[in-house]
Amino acid sequence: MADDPKDVIMPMLREMRAEMREQFQDVKERLDKLESRQKTVRQALTADTMMSRLVAGDFEDRIFELERKIDMLMKGK
Repeated sequence: MADDPKDVIMPMLREMRAEMREQFQDVKERLDKLESRQKTVRQALTADTMMSRLVAGDFEDRIFELERKIDMLMKGK
């Protein structure tokens, strides 16, 4: 009997399952891409922060050196 509900429902469920697998695979691929981009952005922000600290530290060192020289000049006079 081709009209038996089992003969109709089971193939439909298998087809639905296959479609859902494809959709989940697409979603997984998109999430993987997003995670990769997020990691890249995080790394760029970390690099920017480190560069800012390096530059700020360099300026602090230069200012400290200028203050030291001014102190020496003022003490010498």
